[in-house]
Amino acid sequence: MLKASYQKYKLHFTQPVLTSRGAMPVKNGYFISVNNGTTTGVGECSFIEGLSVDDIQNYESTLRTLCNFITNEHPDLKLFPSMRFGLEMAMLDLETGGKKILFESYFTKGKKQIPVNGLVWMGKHDFMLQQIKQKLNDGFNCIKIKVGAINFDEEVSLLNFIRKKFPADLVEIRLDANGAFAFSEVFKKLDTLAQFQIHSIEQPIKHGQIEFMKNVCAHSPIPVALDEELIGVYGTVQDDILDMIKPAYIILKPSLLGGFKVCDEWIAKAEARNMKWWATSALETNIGLNAIAQWVFTKKNPMVQGLGTGSLYSDNISSPLYISKGTLGYNPALVWEENF
Repeated sequence: MLKASYQKYKLHFTQPVLTSRGAMPVKNGYFISVNNGTTTGVGECSFIEGLSVDDIQNYESTLRTLCNFITNEHPDLKLFPSMRFGLEMAMLDLETGGKKILFESYFTKGKKQIPVNGLVWMGKHDFMLQQIKQKLNDGFNCIKIKVGAINFDEEVSLLNFIRKKFPADLVEIRLDANGAFAFSEVFKKLDTLAQFQIHSIEQPIKHGQIEFMKNVCAHSPIPVALDEELIGVYGTVQDDILDMIKPAYIILKPSLLGGFKVCDEWIAKAEARNMKWWATSALETNIGLNAIAQWVFTKKNPMVQGLGTGSLYSDNISSPLYISKGTLGYNPALVWEENF
């Protein structure tokens, strides 16, 4: 007979985190554990307030009910994609022996790594410039820059700094606007940004404006990637979104979309339309990041992934995960922190 429990966590960022939606002082979430009497599987329910569709107000009471019933058929669970993913993660861990090896591969054996981007957070010009220099010095050849929170001309100067030192064949630049551009100005800004040979731009305008986003994707000089547009979308509506908007890329965050099974659906539908994809963490602890990385590796996707977020926290869980020269690796000789 299965028994489940949950535990709330609060992690602290090593440096201030700012997005176009505002500042994030801490990261809240929950761990969920499922035990069969001899083995315990652990999952993470990670949400981002202001972005996730999860009903934050009723989150803990719903999680408590879920732990009482231990069923992914809970009537309200579709409203809690992070909870669906946490339970899926915990059950996979339980089924594979509770060792946090959900998908055994050359990655978990320490023989292969996953290329990841270096993430540059929004902030004042000097702060962003410092981050860019650090990421380049650390050996990242793909930089993802959050844009939309400071003066646009200052953001342009940052891109100019990179391109003066590193051409596009050496350093790939991805931008994430988090929906910050107004439709009245989006094409002018995209034209300006395109001169820096940008790989892609995530969610240039706010999600939910289907016709506008369709227009942007059709005429943007920079390939557009959908992110927030995918949240809370299931079944045939996924097909509608892809067929109407026709993005170049989609970005998969299992915690925001509802888990691996939902992401697998998006992948199948995107690839059937010759659209490419990559996965990104939703600020999970190393528990969730580990699960996503193991899943991504099995997909044999050659694109750089957005999974270099483990060092964001000053109090993350110690794990076998590590970052080295723009890759995420797993050292099986290291052990997981206990009693986290």
